[in-house]
Parts: sequence; C-alpha cells; structure tokens
Amino acid sequence: MKQGCSATHGPARPEVAITDTHSTHPPTAPAPLSGFQQGLLLGILIGEGSFGGDGKQPQITLRMHTRHQRLFERLLELVPGSKLYGPYDHGGRRYFQWMARGQVLRDTLLPMLDALPLEDTDEYVYERYQEMKLRYKL
Repeated sequence: MKQGCSATHGPARPEVAITDTHSTHPPTAPAPLSGFQQGLLLGILIGEGSFGGDGKQPQITLRMHTRHQRLFERLLELVPGSKLYGPYDHGGRRYFQWMARGQVLRDTLLPMLDALPLEDTDEYVYERYQEMKLRYKL
C-alpha cells in the first residue's frame, strides 16, 4: 500500500494509507444500519457527497478536510468495501477522499440509499442521485 502525502498539520493522528483498489475479495454484506447510522450516512452524503462517475463507471465521492478522519473511518465501517484515499495536499487544502464504486456501490451503497427517504429529504440531491443511476444504467 502507498502512503498519502505526509505534511504535518493538525492533531497527531496516524496517516491513512491509500487503500488497495484491486482487492480480489468481495466486500462483506453490511449489517443493517441503525436509525442513527442511516441518518449519519444520508446527512453526510446530502451535505458533502458527489454523485457521478468517470464516464465508464459510477461513483459516489466524499472529499473533506483531514480533521474529519474519524468520520471517514466510520464511513468505511458503514459501507464495507468503500475506499479512503489520502491525505492529499492540494491548493492549500489538506483532505481525504472517500469513494464507493464498482461492486460496493451497486451491491451495498445503492440499496442502502434506495431504502432511505432521500427524495423526501433533499430534492436536489435526490435528482443528482437519480441522474447518476440513469446515466450508468443502475
């Protein structure tokens, strides 16, 4: 595994290794989420999530400052098989990038999101989510 950029800023937390995106092990089925966990996932994706893709495959991405590392670690637990990259230093900003794509997006995250009241909670995000699903035939 490769290490991310290693400048020292903020509290002394261990650097997160860039995760291996070529794992041959399928993600494990996630345990059902509690009401709090559902709210956390929905809220963070509404507030900070990006629903799109690279033209070949869809992805949901979340990019935030490194001070939110503990939240990213929680997302990795909530969405097994998702990936965390970084930390990165770019344009005066130090951040991590969390990503769900491929099998984990199709088999884990989409069913979770489809079961949540996204349409009733945020119409704009729901439309972006539906556009991603339509564009990538999900």
